[in-house]
Amino acid sequence: MVDEISPEAVAELLDGEDPPLVVDVSTEAEFALGHVPGSINVPLANLVSHLDRVAGAEHVVAVCPRGEASVQAVRLLSAYEGTEDARIESMAGGLAAWDGPLEEGLDTGANGDERS
Repeated sequence: MVDEISPEAVAELLDGEDPPLVVDVSTEAEFALGHVPGSINVPLANLVSHLDRVAGAEHVVAVCPRGEASVQAVRLLSAYEGTEDARIESMAGGLAAWDGPLEEGLDTGANGDERS
């Protein structure tokens, strides 16, 4: 069973002193349309080849549009070295359940190139 966290709990953590790393596993196009503020985009298809972006994080919350791909992301992340000590959770319901603000545009892409 994959650990899930409610969108409300994610919002509270993001306002706290030690916020989690929010990894949006949506495609770049989906991410550009709207994402949790401060999240990074690592599309699910690229996740394994970009584990360095999450390695070392103490708390990771995976996010996707509907909460399905993020469950897969949690399973993948939990299986790799460098994440074994991390708390890794999927945001239940995905962005469809998120009532908080959304940012638009791209962050630094999954390949490390700057995006605008």
